[in-house]
Amino acid sequence: MTAITVRASDFPGLDAADLYALLRLRVDVFVVEQKCPYPELDGRDTEPGTLHLWACREDDPSAVLGYLRVLEEDGGAARIGRVATAEQARGRGVAGRLMEAALEHIGPREALLDAQAYAAGLYTRYGFAQEGPEFLEDGIPHVPMRRSAP
Repeated sequence: MTAITVRASDFPGLDAADLYALLRLRVDVFVVEQKCPYPELDGRDTEPGTLHLWACREDDPSAVLGYLRVLEEDGGAARIGRVATAEQARGRGVAGRLMEAALEHIGPREALLDAQAYAAGLYTRYGFAQEGPEFLEDGIPHVPMRRSAP
């Protein structure tokens, strides 16, 4: 795999081609691959303070390899969500690179996420701990996780 670059933008800073590529990856992974027909466009992408981060091939910025978003929660915590990696890029550190970039943006603040249960180990490497019982979301087991502020 070629070198990757992590890019970041708020919603107004996304151009049409980037927005299309990001939404396509999310739909390909969550709706098509995981067979979860749900409202992928939930209204939070456009909120002030939302940061979109994505990994792309350095030699082809239109080739989106992974994505996540950081939302601002009431009380000052950040919420990481919509973590997705393109099938051909899995196992190559893409999600880790995105998590590092997200946590650099978040800084020492508290951070929350709801991990698909099979992927919880990824998030523990970044200081997250399970914070409650497993639950089903769209038929997929998830666990709530938190990284406390220092």
